Parts: sequence; C-alpha cells; structure tokens
Amino acid sequence: MTDNLMPVGGAWLASAGTTYLLVALAEFGDKSQLVCMTLAARNRGLPVVLGAIAAFAILNLLAVLFGAAVAAWLPEWLVVACVAILFAVFGIGALRYQDEDDDEAVGERPGHGVFATTFLLIFLAEFGDKTQLAVAGLGSTADPLPVWAGATAALATTSALGVIAGRKLLNRLPLAWIHRISGILFLALALAAAWRLWQLLAA
Repeated sequence: MTDNLMPVGGAWLASAGTTYLLVALAEFGDKSQLVCMTLAARNRGLPVVLGAIAAFAILNLLAVLFGAAVAAWLPEWLVVACVAILFAVFGIGALRYQDEDDDEAVGERPGHGVFATTFLLIFLAEFGDKTQLAVAGLGSTADPLPVWAGATAALATTSALGVIAGRKLLNRLPLAWIHRISGILFLALALAAAWRLWQLLAA
C-alpha cells in the first residue's frame, strides 16, 4: 500500500516544487512584490501579507480551474484601465501625505482596510497576468492541486519578502520620504498600465 502511494506523493511534490520555483523566480521584483513593499512601509505588515495571499490563492484557483479562459471573462482593456486608475489614486494619495500625520501611527493602526486594499490591488494587477496564465498552463498539464499549492506558496513567499523589505525601509527613512517613494512607485505602475491600455485600444 505504501509503495503504491510513494510515486503519487513524489509526483505531487515534484509538481508543486517545480511550480514554486518557476513562479517565485518570475514574480521576484515584479509589480505585486513592489505593491507589498510600498504598502508595508506605510501600514502593518500582517494584513498586507494576508491580503496578498488571499488574492493570489483565488487567482491561482481560478487559473487552475478555468485556465487562460479566466482572463477572457472581462475585456483586457477594462481590467488594465481599472489597474491604471487604482494605482494612480493610491500614488496621488501617497504624494499628498502631510508631515503633521503622526509617524508612530504608521503600521500600528488596526483595520483601515489594509487587507482589502492589498487584496484589491493585487487581484486587479495580477488578473490575467503572465504568472496567472503560466499557472493555468501548468494546471492544464499536471494535477491542479499541487500546481495551485506551489504557485500560492511561491507568491506568499515573494509577498512576505516584499513586506520585510518595506518594513526595513520604514526603519531607515523618514515617513514623508516613504510616502513619496510609494507614490512615485504607484504612479509609475499606473503609467505602465496606461501605456498598456493605449496599446490595446490602438491595436
């Protein structure tokens, strides 16, 4: 009985491990990790990590269940437009930060929608992204469960690393500078999304 189960367990781990490595390498330094870093520099780290993991878990589940067709549920231009607007709003909000806000309030305030904010940003930014399509492709050629587990674990790892980097940034830079850096990063991501939207509409 044990001998019969070993190949199955080995194949499961191999599939999950391969997916983990591929997705982790693809997402290292990607926009989702930058989002986690900038949010964690201005908010508590745990809700950021949990929001990112929840978003990735759902995205990966959709990917392995429905494959590349998930991205076709909504027109690509509409998703990209939402991403551009959302990033622009957060970027402008960060740049409008005023010094009279208490430094000590950063990262210690409960609630304030940090989880929901992270979830929404990650979900929209990664919906139909190359990583999700890669997960869909892997899920179509292997057992979906280990592919989902490996991809979600990889994205949880990159998100946690982004949060750690953001918290270290918080300890080294004045709060006003953190907001400026966050705002610039979000606006850069908004411009990249706007450029992609222009390409889609011009095609």
